[in-house]
Amino acid sequence: MAPTAHPPKVETFDVPAKTNTDPKGFVRPVEVYRATDYGLYMSRPADHPRFERLESWLLPTLGLRANIFHFREPDYRPGQRLYLDVGEFTGPDADGRWHATDWYLDLVDVVGRPLELIDVDEVFDAHADGYLTTAQCELAVQIATRTLVGAAERAHDVQGWLDDAVGEPVTWRDRP
Repeated sequence: MAPTAHPPKVETFDVPAKTNTDPKGFVRPVEVYRATDYGLYMSRPADHPRFERLESWLLPTLGLRANIFHFREPDYRPGQRLYLDVGEFTGPDADGRWHATDWYLDLVDVVGRPLELIDVDEVFDAHADGYLTTAQCELAVQIATRTLVGAAERAHDVQGWLDDAVGEPVTWRDRP
């Protein structure tokens, strides 16, 4: 039987070179990197037909990558604020680079609604095809559950939960 899943998406954030290498190997220039005690912020232009800029926070202790996609069309994914990837995020390494491995589960934050957990089927397929261990799958579910519960306890204020979880405001271009 042919595999139904794809390998985990792996990305490199080369802070000294000010580049971001995406899962397909494309190297893109980064305008802003900012490292903190709790993670790495990145802001770069995007050459994507749907969005013109990507902002991301790698938050290793939370097992999350928080993203804001600046969509070109205002009616595309209306109300979406944050898109959270669950996975393993590490850095900096000896060369100042950070690394991201996406574990398939995603959480979508639309203003005024509870977080939506998506791509659960992809985690099962990845496990069945040997891309994720049972321990990684269990940790992915724990990370997603902690995030869902944390946001729900704050009346679905995902940004507020992130701020509390890292101990200070998680800043963005529109939220310095």
